[in-house]
Amino acid sequence: MADKELMNLEDVSNFKVDNGRDLFSATHEEIEIGATTDIYFIRTREILKKLELEDTSVVAEVFTGSAGVLAGIDEALNLLKKKDVKVWALEEGTEVDKKEVVMRIEGSYNDFGIFETAILGTLASSSGWATAAKECKEAAGDIPMLCFGARHLHPAVAPVMERAAIIGGADGASCILGAKLAGRKPSGTVPHALILTIGDTLKVAQAYDEIMPDDAARIILVDTFQDEAVESLRLAEALEEKLDGIRLDTASERGGVTTGLVKEVRARLDQAGFDYVNIFVSGGLTPERIIDLKELGVNGFGVGSYISGAEAMNMTMDLKEINGQPIAKRGRIPGKTDNPKLKRVL
Repeated sequence: MADKELMNLEDVSNFKVDNGRDLFSATHEEIEIGATTDIYFIRTREILKKLELEDTSVVAEVFTGSAGVLAGIDEALNLLKKKDVKVWALEEGTEVDKKEVVMRIEGSYNDFGIFETAILGTLASSSGWATAAKECKEAAGDIPMLCFGARHLHPAVAPVMERAAIIGGADGASCILGAKLAGRKPSGTVPHALILTIGDTLKVAQAYDEIMPDDAARIILVDTFQDEAVESLRLAEALEEKLDGIRLDTASERGGVTTGLVKEVRARLDQAGFDYVNIFVSGGLTPERIIDLKELGVNGFGVGSYISGAEAMNMTMDLKEINGQPIAKRGRIPGKTDNPKLKRVL
């Protein structure tokens, strides 16, 4: 490419997509050279260069469109760390207010303007996921809440989502890369597919106990073939104290996991002397459902679509100074916005 670091209009024209590409997601290199930006930022770079204004010193600020939990800062900084810019930002996991400035960048516009799309998208999506996870964790309280949302997203971004969920408060995540990025062990036992393949829940539980390492929790799905209460008792009677818990993930076609179902399973286990067997619940959980279910003694929650499908927290980048002079579009206040929580990070 004409510019080894960032794309220009000629690069855009010459950019070819390999028809044999296995996945349509952007590579790290494509993001870093600007291939995922909006075309108008490339045109902006071209015009500034032709007018010999590419080194114009600016101050840009990124602010939120709603309140929530901030995430994605570390990724955004990775796009900027090799550029000649100064950056102030809030820490990941910070609770922010609507319209709060979360990042300030000072430098030549052509050094970082091309990344506006990527920076805003990273912060918006990650913050939306983190905020949804916070809502679920607040509902769960001291009870573990795991993120099971990877199956609802493209695999290229699923790990980003699960990392953001942990930043927001999730106690763990099932996606291997997402959990590892957050410094955690991936969480989860076995899917319905294994039980269907083997043909019997108890055989799966016994095989799991025999084959899996000791530190792998013995928590088994009980809604595949039989009544959940009956299956729970079968497992408890066979595995006894080896059984850490059962998981309820009843299909929506059967009414999902209801409060009545949880009450019955808990009561039958307790009456049979298996009060130590925990109940883990997943499937269509929301903060409201978590609150209802935790009152019944549920010991853990697996949340998927509520987190993965969360609305992004809109982010906006505005120029607030040009060559040291305060400036702003109509409706906005010129000059740097005071936010004492911002810290110099680059």
